[in-house]
Amino acid sequence: MSTTTIVSIVSILVVAIVLILSLVTISKGYGYKHSIDPHPDEKKEKDKEGDHKE
Repeated sequence: MSTTTIVSIVSILVVAIVLILSLVTISKGYGYKHSIDPHPDEKKEKDKEGDHKE
């Protein structure tokens, strides 16, 4: 085999590996369940509501 053929095969393999790893990473990112903390104002309102109920 010539050098050009070997370099082409290695390049295609590297591109395929990078593509597969990118797709796996994106898939994991979409599968992650995000959560957020409540807004501080909402927490204060809930605390006030709790005081009125007692």
